[in-house]
Amino acid sequence: MTPKTVFRAIIVGGGPAGLFCAIHASSGYGDILLIEKNPGPGRKLLITGSGQCNITHGGAIRDFLSHYGEHGRFITPALLNFPNSSLTLFFKERGLETLETEGGKIFPVSWKSQDVLSVLVKECQSKGTWLIFNEPVTCICREDDVFRVETGSGRYYGRNVVIATGGITYPETGSTGDGYRFARSCGHTVTETAPALTPVIIEEFPFADLPGISFRQASITVRRGGAVAGSGTGDLLFTHRGLSGPGVLDCSRYIRAGDVLNVSFVPVSDRARLETDLMKMMNENPVSRIAGIITSLGLPERFVSSLLAVTGIPAAVTCSHISRQQRKDIIGALMAFPFTVQSLGGPREAMVTRGGVHLPEINPKTMESRLVPGMFFIGEVLDIDGDTGGYNLQAAFSTGYLAGITIRDSDT
Repeated sequence: MTPKTVFRAIIVGGGPAGLFCAIHASSGYGDILLIEKNPGPGRKLLITGSGQCNITHGGAIRDFLSHYGEHGRFITPALLNFPNSSLTLFFKERGLETLETEGGKIFPVSWKSQDVLSVLVKECQSKGTWLIFNEPVTCICREDDVFRVETGSGRYYGRNVVIATGGITYPETGSTGDGYRFARSCGHTVTETAPALTPVIIEEFPFADLPGISFRQASITVRRGGAVAGSGTGDLLFTHRGLSGPGVLDCSRYIRAGDVLNVSFVPVSDRARLETDLMKMMNENPVSRIAGIITSLGLPERFVSSLLAVTGIPAAVTCSHISRQQRKDIIGALMAFPFTVQSLGGPREAMVTRGGVHLPEINPKTMESRLVPGMFFIGEVLDIDGDTGGYNLQAAFSTGYLAGITIRDSDT
């Protein structure tokens, strides 16, 4: 490149969103520059799904919209323009088959994230994309009718600039919030950022001696100041310090320190129904221990013993000796056990970031800034986070695609 080469677009960040944007923005003539501060691209992608890379989820793309909290409406144009079926086809056409697990998660057949990254990098190279590594961007600004992007090693110019720097989680992979600084410097608002898809640490956790105990489809209600701040349903896992598992991870976008999580360990949604069922079982088995009756609901025996201890009911007591108040205490503990949140897991534990570049300032049909023409924001730098199961990578690919084709078609 010459000292004043003006690229069609400069993409800052070499993760899945940035690489995918580069692929689709290119006209094939070396008109796209991608700058990555790490020695190589896709460091966070490589550790996704413990290195197996859950790239997306199965099912109809419209079913995805409820998996992005309050921001499903914003992500709709990107998902509809480049749905999960298009993503799996993209990799298939380049020799990488995918498979869908029983839970709907989609992985490469090799179960290797490196194979996903290799396809992306190879495709960029085939399009003549300039790839620069080991150069942290220090400044982005307008200069006449182009953007000037500065690093410690040089200056680069582009008619468009794309911020694809990720969030603040897994900072060792390079996600250290650089994009928020660039956004603010150009007049954008950045909403409060914090870890999401993260475990929750519980104050005086009463089940600390039961790590690994899990529950299918537990219901979780987040309460703050007496009001409901969020809710969700999913598998729940006890850790040494508190709660994890998909149900809690997906709810973590709503959770703050000091909140109370009411957890239902049984799939029954109607308290009266549970009370009726429990009363019937107790009446039919008067000499049976209450612990055995509760365990018959499908709950782990060790958990039931601890739960009864917490409620002050001896595990050996028989059904005929359970008082009405004790029965109510058991039902309350089973359907709305209260956990007080001490804190959420930190950036090194969280999978994604909650918060980011304020969505009303971005055109959802193009990913272009409404404030700075020619500036685009894609992927995790935006104030959008998805549930576990491939929804975040799909959002990264879809927003990268939408920005890419917008840039490509703007000059044709």
